Amino acid sequence: MKILVLAGGADQIALIKELKSRGHVVILVDYFDNPPAKSYADKHIVASTLDVDAVYDIAVKEHVDLVCTACTDQALLTVAFISEKLGLPCYLSYQTGLNVTNKAYMKRVLCENKIPTAKYVVTGKADLSAIEGFRFPLVVKPVDCNSSKGVKKVATEKDLIIALNEAICYSRTKTAIIEEYKSGIEISADYYIERGKAKYLSATASLKIRSKDCFTIICSDYPAIDEEQEKRITQIAQQISQVFNLDDCPLLMQLIVNGEDINIIEFSARMGGGAKYKLIEVLSGENIMKKYVDLILGEKPSFAPQKQVNYCKMVYLYCYPGKFDHVEGFEELKSQGYIDEYFLYKTKGMRIDKAKTSGDRPAGYLVTADNKEDMKSKISHIDETLKVISSDSIDIMMHGLIEIQ
Repeated sequence: MKILVLAGGADQIALIKELKSRGHVVILVDYFDNPPAKSYADKHIVASTLDVDAVYDIAVKEHVDLVCTACTDQALLTVAFISEKLGLPCYLSYQTGLNVTNKAYMKRVLCENKIPTAKYVVTGKADLSAIEGFRFPLVVKPVDCNSSKGVKKVATEKDLIIALNEAICYSRTKTAIIEEYKSGIEISADYYIERGKAKYLSATASLKIRSKDCFTIICSDYPAIDEEQEKRITQIAQQISQVFNLDDCPLLMQLIVNGEDINIIEFSARMGGGAKYKLIEVLSGENIMKKYVDLILGEKPSFAPQKQVNYCKMVYLYCYPGKFDHVEGFEELKSQGYIDEYFLYKTKGMRIDKAKTSGDRPAGYLVTADNKEDMKSKISHIDETLKVISSDSIDIMMHGLIEIQ
């Protein structure tokens, strides 16, 4: 088959490699001239995955048999729309894709079905009357954006107006959500909905950069929840699968857990980004990328996850502004057993201007350990060894971001 893959980041490398191992021809669509996955595809066409008309024209011109993506949120809606319009197979209908990518609709349905989530309001303008009865701090986010773009925590009305204007600008529908901030640990939980049943794969704590207003994830940390919390989160996953008519598909949920109090932030019918597919495999023993490809090719995969490790972290690197050239130390650290795997999210020459969203990460690595002390020792050595080198030969990596207890 000739398959159109939307988005060309590091996660899509694994998708393309799996597709090509089965003999398929892959055409990649990504708006960067030199995305990480470019060299793995048979052909690369420069276009935005969010430009539905452009992607549709490409699909028609190339006579593709399938349109797909992996580990990315908004491009999933493009896949569902074009697949439906061209009569191509897709595990999501366009309406379901819209329901699980538009946060305004998502929040409304969660509330209507008494699935726990924060109090919220949707607005298309910076109007303080919208938050009457709300308690600060608040969280502001675009209704239809990914990579945490435009997501801010605010404590004052002045900051709220600034954050709202920014979130509305990021939104393609020019609308934003304001919700009350829930304190607790942010959990990222991955499931597979198999024949309508939610099967638990993994859950990690999303550790953030120390900041008052942004939600930049620097590490996915395991273990993160106890057995009772796992049971409750699984009940929520099952509710979501039923309410949103999810049958056979991945399910990624982001939740705030504070003891017995659990609230859903948002979810999506996909695997998480940032090499989450590999993290799921290390934690559960399930090669979810392989089984995801089974799914998009029309099969019905089956899952039997089992605990694999005691401690695990997926750590993301962030940098001071500069032009990315390369990372030093990964191969050495892997050969010495300090890290299990590493991932490059940017290619040579890409500009790094900030450290606020997942799109700003140049790289990440995965590390496992038998105990806390071993993990602490490994992370410390890795942080001292790694360097992110800019085009002018300067180490621009932000060191010491993770606090190991």
